[in-house]
Amino acid sequence: MLNAFVWGFIAAFSLVIGGLIASWMTISRRTLGLIMAFGAGVLISAVAYELVFEAVSTATATGFPILGLFAGAATFFFSDRFVSGMVDSSADSAGSGDASSLVVPMVLGIILDGIPESVALGLGLLKGGTISIAMLVAVFISNLPEAIAGTSGLKASGSSTVKTLSLWLLIALVCGGASAAGFALLAGVPGTWIAFVQTFAAGAILTMLANSMIPEAYEYGRKLAGLWLVLGFAVAVCVVVLEHSPAG
Repeated sequence: MLNAFVWGFIAAFSLVIGGLIASWMTISRRTLGLIMAFGAGVLISAVAYELVFEAVSTATATGFPILGLFAGAATFFFSDRFVSGMVDSSADSAGSGDASSLVVPMVLGIILDGIPESVALGLGLLKGGTISIAMLVAVFISNLPEAIAGTSGLKASGSSTVKTLSLWLLIALVCGGASAAGFALLAGVPGTWIAFVQTFAAGAILTMLANSMIPEAYEYGRKLAGLWLVLGFAVAVCVVVLEHSPAG
């Protein structure tokens, strides 16, 4: 359980790194979009190979994987709508452009993105006894653009660097706890239910990618975003192949 927490924390610690990067230098929207596209490609590969494929292999012909996939997608969709409603309400009340009212919903959105990824990390440790490097890399990279963009918003709201980095550190601890929960709560659970949870996380992550990460990557990175997404996918596939090769 401690291992699951540590690995989940390490994966989410990129939030702190992203916060440091945004605090020390100015990142162009174009660069942010390309990083986001690369992270999306890595996540798509990790979801396909580390979550969905393993779940289908474990629970073939049971229906659990497909149920989990749509349950995760629906859960994220409605949760995201709730958070988005908070953002819209806060933006309307801000009126004059005050960004401080957007901080809470923005943070909730980042936590909402991070929890299914962290649970997936804990599940990988539960199933194989070792952490999935591909999933770890995917979560680590995908957190960077969120932290960079989020730090810019927090700076606009008047938050100090220390407060901003403390917030990212707190969220990293929450994600570490989610990873530990994914490991501890599902120990001894039948493989079919683990497959359900794996695809639940996959459905949530895919919905997040389609609704927020990929559109933002294209908005900022334009046509190059597609190439960077494919590059991220290819890099993650190489990591998966190396991780599961006989020599690995």
